Amino acid sequence: MKNMVYRELEGNSPGYYGLLGISAILVALGLFAAYNMEHHGHVITGMTNQIVWGMPHIFAIFLILAASGVLNVASIGSVFRKTFYSPLGRLSALLAITLLIGGLSILVLDLGHPDRLLVAMTTYNFKSIFAWNIYLYNGFLVIVAVYLWFMMERRMQRYYPVAGLVAFIWRLILTTGTGSIFGFLVAREAYNAAIMAPLFIALSLSLGLAAFILILLTDCTETHCPLGEGILHRPKSLLGVFVAAAFYFVLAYHFTNLYITERHGIEYFILVGGGIYTFLFWGGYLLIGTLLPLILIYHPQLNQSRKNITLAAVLVLIGGFSLLYVIIIGGQAYPLDIFPGMEVTASGFFDNSPVHSYVPSHWEIMLGIGGIAISVLLTTLALKILPFLPASLADADLDPQLLD
Repeated sequence: MKNMVYRELEGNSPGYYGLLGISAILVALGLFAAYNMEHHGHVITGMTNQIVWGMPHIFAIFLILAASGVLNVASIGSVFRKTFYSPLGRLSALLAITLLIGGLSILVLDLGHPDRLLVAMTTYNFKSIFAWNIYLYNGFLVIVAVYLWFMMERRMQRYYPVAGLVAFIWRLILTTGTGSIFGFLVAREAYNAAIMAPLFIALSLSLGLAAFILILLTDCTETHCPLGEGILHRPKSLLGVFVAAAFYFVLAYHFTNLYITERHGIEYFILVGGGIYTFLFWGGYLLIGTLLPLILIYHPQLNQSRKNITLAAVLVLIGGFSLLYVIIIGGQAYPLDIFPGMEVTASGFFDNSPVHSYVPSHWEIMLGIGGIAISVLLTTLALKILPFLPASLADADLDPQLLD
């Protein structure tokens, strides 16, 4: 492979300033929503005492999973020594940081009292997976920042593979921690399953790579950076593998639940009679987010078009978001079974209630979109300040032996 030359974005086009302006406006709207939720309380949201994780948490976990998964591009180059991916490592690490900051911003602003974040960061209950996740998220930011520094600083490049290995292991632990939030939660029948951790890891790989492909194609289109078919072919094929892997774990999760008699109720709710949750599972995740992308990626005629690759990446993101909505919101909407095997004649703890309803408020959606805008804003500014982007990704600039 030729020595790669990296560059900054020129950042003087109307499109660049337009993206900055739109992102800034969306961030401001997100902060305005957070202010209203803090001032009036969560009563203005669709969340209740039964559904305590709402739309902001979907956006936050979506970004956190994408942050973990997008780092996989850099890991393939440094950990698995596939130098074909090495030119994309800087952009991959940058996106891992900015996406995670966007996701964590949503969680912090949704706390209701962001001013008490210091208490949450200094008072720990280590029996809670949430306490461990604070370490995992902060550790991820530090490790990836060091990894990126070693990647960009020539004097430190001898430590670059070691930093890449540490970052790779940490991202697996981080996603395991995120999945374990639900895997360890015994009160909800839809959760409380060890398979949640590998399911979230597989989902993070597909979401992260889909986001990376979208940003790479957008950047190369806007900056007229040469992008060879060879360098686009492998991430595209890898995306298909990750989508199929996520589908496999979703399949295993539901087959396991169907085998357990006490979980037939929640399975019927999600797969057959859950209304919006059933629709999002079959239509949003399975059809739009899994089957259509796989057709676009593997069909020999359709996968030659960059528009179809872009469409496949967008559909994967839509499908992942739908699946998270089904898992997180649907799992809470199904009534609690506090006394399994017992007949509850009267209760004030909503364990004998019908399905809990949830309609996300515009404040929640504004806060979630604001988190995405924070990631976009930080990425856009960073690309102008430091050289994260290869000057060329043409096939001719890669080692011909690495090309099929």
